[in-house]
Amino acid sequence: MSTPSPHTPSAPPSDPLAALAGLPGVTAAVDAVRTAVDRVYGHRVMRRRSTEVSGEAALRGARASAALSGADWALEEVRRRTDFGDAGEPRTVGAALRLNAEAGQLLGVWRQSPLRVLARLHVVACGTDADSVGRPRRAGEAVDGAGGDGLPLPSAGDVSARLDALAELVVAGSSAPALVQAAVVHGELLALRPFTSYNGLVARAAERLVLVGSGLDPKGVCPAEVGHAELADRYAEALAGYVSGTPAGVAAWIAHCGRAVELGARESTAVCEALQRGAA
Repeated sequence: MSTPSPHTPSAPPSDPLAALAGLPGVTAAVDAVRTAVDRVYGHRVMRRRSTEVSGEAALRGARASAALSGADWALEEVRRRTDFGDAGEPRTVGAALRLNAEAGQLLGVWRQSPLRVLARLHVVACGTDADSVGRPRRAGEAVDGAGGDGLPLPSAGDVSARLDALAELVVAGSSAPALVQAAVVHGELLALRPFTSYNGLVARAAERLVLVGSGLDPKGVCPAEVGHAELADRYAEALAGYVSGTPAGVAAWIAHCGRAVELGARESTAVCEALQRGAA
């Protein structure tokens, strides 16, 4: 990887992500996320209706991720629609919904074969069997809706090398907090834009998968995508910090992702309150 974030020089070779947990502000972000997640899981509604809360969180997360990819639809429109077409905004919304439904089926595969999971996520998002689907882009292939907000697009060779490095980190495992692991996966995929399309949707689905699979949010009731959408005006700046590879930039990205999880947890707490009142 060309960004030093997952390979900080002072990090032990066996667990390079662990060093990121000690960056300024990261411990506070991790603690704040834990408090927010615990608040949702401690709500009395979660004891009886967690499946409903999880389903609503997935829907809201998909809507938010699609909004960040240019399809900013009202929640009720997403809830109402059944036909998402094959082009434009409807296709983007449909892709986001499919990804959130599929991610939960891939939890058992992620730690053993993350590249296989990423390929599957791209296939699900695209919904086609075109030659470019489900594989890293090749030299000369354009990226549709690059999503890098003006950041340089890594070469196909860099993409292949850095994807392999990311996969090695995932398979090796880490003692780093779930937030740190999820933020690195999200940031690296956004920085690389490894596919010819839907990179933002895939990156956010992978972040969700890490948060759920790590045990931080096992029921998927804290949709970080909702927070990222709420913080959309800071998303590009935070990503640029990650790509810079500086300790301050990487720490700011992790804190940004932490705040997104907190806002997702707040969203689901509001859902719990509505269910308790009988308003949802």
